[in-house]
Amino acid sequence: MKAISLFSGGLDSMLAVKLIASQGVDVVALYVKTGFGGTKDITDELKSRAKMAGADFLVADVREEYIQKILFDPIYGYGKNFNPCIDCHGYMFKIAKAMMKDLDASFLITGEVVGQRPMSQRADALKQVSTLAGDKEDKLILRPLSAKLLEPTTPEIEGWVDREKLLGISGRSRETQLKLAKEYGWDDFESPAGGCLLTEPAFSQKLRDFIEFEEFGVEDIDLLKFGRHFRLPDGAKLVVGRHQEDNESLKKIQNQDYIPITLPIAGPYSLIHKDASSRDKEFGARVAITYARSNKDEIYSVNVGDEVLEVTPLESKSQAQKYFILK
Repeated sequence: MKAISLFSGGLDSMLAVKLIASQGVDVVALYVKTGFGGTKDITDELKSRAKMAGADFLVADVREEYIQKILFDPIYGYGKNFNPCIDCHGYMFKIAKAMMKDLDASFLITGEVVGQRPMSQRADALKQVSTLAGDKEDKLILRPLSAKLLEPTTPEIEGWVDREKLLGISGRSRETQLKLAKEYGWDDFESPAGGCLLTEPAFSQKLRDFIEFEEFGVEDIDLLKFGRHFRLPDGAKLVVGRHQEDNESLKKIQNQDYIPITLPIAGPYSLIHKDASSRDKEFGARVAITYARSNKDEIYSVNVGDEVLEVTPLESKSQAQKYFILK
């Protein structure tokens, strides 16, 4: 018997795997990569935690399809920010369900806890998720942490798993989960996959601004994760690194729509849209040099893509900050 588990690397998803694997079921921990799971690649960490819980590990990269089908047109709308949680969870289960035949899996599991999250983990929301996943009749989605509070699923009815060995957790308290983690000897569990960036107000604001001016694609996801974001006077987007880690992350971005701003002195790594007007390119260069270790009375040769512009820093950062996308 085999099951596929949606896997975030957080404690709840680890416990869901452990509860089922301990009943002799082979489990494949599936991380569905939407692109919005965090700012760092933690694939190795997820693989390690899946193994700790007793599962094999698999990644499904669905970034492009997620943007096309889920992000901008969710059936059940958004949470407080740009998070289509119900549609997202339903979509993830749909992906997992489509993989069942190839993986020879009989059912699906998840670490969801009834009442833990206000939008996607209400009892009625869980039913909506099942409908979106095409599981309303099959009842193949098992939630081991809250199973005793929910109607029996096919794996329980058919005796593939013992319902009495499952749990009945509800709400936001972590007491039971932390107790179990201690019993299993786990001490590396409390950082899930970085959380969902779409639930964060700052990221959501940057995303809303982006789609107002440009068409959003997979290559733009990472652009929104790092740096200070500005919308310049003529409409061009400018991203200026905040610190060394930001700078290194921005340097790795492969986005043909953006060109680098290279400074002649120590300072932030910056990107500006390739179609920026001459005025925006000059202003962007001045913003970048302003955030460097510059002297406002000096003229600097700043490379904007292949162009070299002679610019002076702004009188103060406040002149740049009025163009911040984040207010």
